[in-house]
Amino acid sequence: MKRWREAECKRVHDPFYAGDGRKVAVNPVEIDGKCIWVLGPIIVGGGPSGLAVAACLKKKGIPCVVLERANCVASLWQLKAYDRLRLHLPKKFCELPLMPFPSWFPTYPTKQQFVAYLDAYAREFGIRPRFDEAVVAAEYDAVVGFWRVKTAVVNQGREEGGREYMCRWLVVATGENAEAVVPGFDGAGDFKGPILHTSLYKSGDAFRGKRVLVVGCGNSGMEVCLDLCHHGAHPTIVVRDSVHILPREILGRSTFGLSMWLLRWLPVRAVDRLLLLAARLLLGDTAKLGLPRPQLGPLELKLRSGKTPVLDVGTLEKIKSGAIKVRPAIKKLMEHGAEFTDGRWEGYDAVVLATGYKSNVPYWLKEQEFFSEKDGLPRRAFPYGWKGERGIYAVGFTKRGLMGASLDATRIAEDIERCWKAEVKTTMAFACAPTRQAQE
Repeated sequence: MKRWREAECKRVHDPFYAGDGRKVAVNPVEIDGKCIWVLGPIIVGGGPSGLAVAACLKKKGIPCVVLERANCVASLWQLKAYDRLRLHLPKKFCELPLMPFPSWFPTYPTKQQFVAYLDAYAREFGIRPRFDEAVVAAEYDAVVGFWRVKTAVVNQGREEGGREYMCRWLVVATGENAEAVVPGFDGAGDFKGPILHTSLYKSGDAFRGKRVLVVGCGNSGMEVCLDLCHHGAHPTIVVRDSVHILPREILGRSTFGLSMWLLRWLPVRAVDRLLLLAARLLLGDTAKLGLPRPQLGPLELKLRSGKTPVLDVGTLEKIKSGAIKVRPAIKKLMEHGAEFTDGRWEGYDAVVLATGYKSNVPYWLKEQEFFSEKDGLPRRAFPYGWKGERGIYAVGFTKRGLMGASLDATRIAEDIERCWKAEVKTTMAFACAPTRQAQE
């Protein structure tokens, strides 16, 4: 029994221990009964963030296991994005580490092009996620110094069975947009038409000739309204709060790229004033259209709250022409329409909720120091929110899109590499100790 425990202890803490005294090559996993011992990190999430970390680790020769609850990489893009979606920022700001976009891609790649890029990225670095495997719990085991990760196999949308993994490093890559936010409304049960989140919306073709109420005035809400117009529907957008709308380009340059360039020389508030001046000249006074601007400038607001300004791709012209109506918050829904907080009532055939997404980390991660239970985001703001204690990391939670995820992925891989090399050195020293003692 004593000998068995000694061998077990060595196997857990020595990634090169085979059990019979031999040293073996590093493999992604070793299976021991019901428990899977992962020699490198476990990455939870097979979206762009998870792929970026996996690629950086692979480049450094460090094995990893990627767990993905869907049946494909980047499931948010492949399964829950509307057809007309494009990257909101120029492609040079959205590339993942180690592999640029094809030169022939347009400045703003389509959904289909971005998915093709991610598929090619996974193939290039030999990333093979374990699909249809949802993480239901992850907790640090202080006794053995490992993370225990429990999963359930997803079969036709249902979670059943499951496995348990143990790993030294846990990378949380489920991101800020893991679960749809579906607010409740008075009278929602009485409404006779469909009420669907944008994660289920594909095209305005299904709503041709219908009156559609779109709740939410972010980039998704604005684009869905434009898509509905292009398919002959009659959209109304609900603006519950103030919003910054900026032109996507200024003087032929992307607004985002111009902002990044100006920030090299000017403080945030100065750049905000220039952006708002340009927006006023190019777009006019949006407050007159029922789209009041926040008190804080667009960049300062983004830094403080993470709220992204809307980059206009043609929706504002439709609002000005009356093709898209603007209404305040909903007071209640009724059988065939909605009453708004300004007292007006209008009829609608369908409601689309462009109300965004949220993190699902609090539902499965049993950890309270690194991640907040309130919003499921790292407690420390960018650029310090990528690393926690006891080998836990976060990627895709910067509120800075793909560029922030790529930066954190690089940092995580470098940090794990340092730990990996230190442990290999310790292991080799431990393995050589009996030989030195025999020689002495």
